[in-house]
Amino acid sequence: MEITIPIEDPSRQSSLYGTADRNLRLIRSAFKVRISARDNAIRISGSTDDVHKAAHAIEVLQRTLRSRPELSNELIEDTIRQAANDGRAPGDESIDVFLSSTTIVPRSEGQRQYVQGIQQDDLTFCLGPAGTGKTYLAVAVSVSLLKHQKIKRIVLVRPAVEAGEKLGYLPGDLQAKVNPYLRPLFDAMHDMMTFDQIKRFMQNDVVEVIPLAFMRGRTLNNAAIILDEAQNATVAQMLMFLTRLGHHSKMIVTGDDSQSDLADNEPSGFIDAVRKLEGTPGITVTRLTKRDIVRHPLVQQIVEAYGRSEPGV
Repeated sequence: MEITIPIEDPSRQSSLYGTADRNLRLIRSAFKVRISARDNAIRISGSTDDVHKAAHAIEVLQRTLRSRPELSNELIEDTIRQAANDGRAPGDESIDVFLSSTTIVPRSEGQRQYVQGIQQDDLTFCLGPAGTGKTYLAVAVSVSLLKHQKIKRIVLVRPAVEAGEKLGYLPGDLQAKVNPYLRPLFDAMHDMMTFDQIKRFMQNDVVEVIPLAFMRGRTLNNAAIILDEAQNATVAQMLMFLTRLGHHSKMIVTGDDSQSDLADNEPSGFIDAVRKLEGTPGITVTRLTKRDIVRHPLVQQIVEAYGRSEPGV
């Protein structure tokens, strides 16, 4: 079978092909097809299934180039992997954030289900090991909702129990005390909007960071509320947090159920809540596994080596 795909914008041809046709060679190798590029068109030949997957990947990359100046190596590889797995490429499910230069997509089937759960339901629990994108995707979907004015604010929450420290032992005002605990959430947000935007949003309370202990008594409407490292919340804290959910809001609770910094005799409110609420209409529970790890390839091997029972991954 042979398919010819016209180049939409010849001026972007070099970006589509990659340096020394690297992108085309990656697609050719991944799908075992023959590819030739000439006269502002790409010709693909081979078995029917492989040709369709290769063509779909190229079409998605062309659509991505309509709004982005370049194709990152990561995006190329993700597109090829997703097209190879099930015929869908990540460009079809990109999450629209403030920075047009950033392409954020679910990179595994588990991540795809997680994002769909956040979009469909008002309360989402996500369990999984380090590197599976729990926090990053929660922030990305929340930023996208803010950009499209479906919510008015983002509230970032985290239990402050790491390394046995308490807020009172840290110098500075509340913001300075909380920042070390919320650093992973800020790191994700810096990929999605400019520093000036983040600063302005925080000054105007569009983006709020708060320790879990300070959530009592509040009702949050028209907001995306993210509780990160939820395995470190007690049962009482989790009940208090979940009942803060207001109208037209989304709540996302993420954590690694294999790790906890709580005292040995203190049950995790995260695990308790998932057990009690799973199966409730309007609530999504997504379990990510080592197959969903999207950090450096060594992270997956580290998780496997340490096993689910070892702390500190």
